[in-house]
Amino acid sequence: MQIWVDADACPVAIKEILFRAADRTKTQVTLIANQYITVPRSNFIKSVQVDKGFDIADNEIVKRCSPGDLVITSDIPLADEVISKDCLALSPRGELFSRNNIKARLNIRDFMETMRSSGVQTKGPAALNASDKQAFGNQLDKWLVKNT
Repeated sequence: MQIWVDADACPVAIKEILFRAADRTKTQVTLIANQYITVPRSNFIKSVQVDKGFDIADNEIVKRCSPGDLVITSDIPLADEVISKDCLALSPRGELFSRNNIKARLNIRDFMETMRSSGVQTKGPAALNASDKQAFGNQLDKWLVKNT
């Protein structure tokens, strides 16, 4: 089992939590991005840079992940794709996406996209806060206990 990170938009604080967890539990963490991502020296952490372009990093994650792996992403369509491959998806805010909730999340995402494209101003997500980081850490720890 390993952890894949949609690293282009992953907050630094979440990456740091993942780096500590990787070394502590000897779990492979791979960051996929279309830009260079610096990672600490570790046998358990690596970064893969893919070409720039729409969904190229997402497609690489889908190609590489295996059933039971954990994918860190706030990208709802990517979460849906990896869930269909029997992986788990976890947002940087600690929301665990599953077969039970991903279709509803896709519907909300699509509705909001329709609203924005029709000119309705929507707020972006709030800044990551301490409770988000704690929720993420708690969900990550649950997965690590179960899979390491």
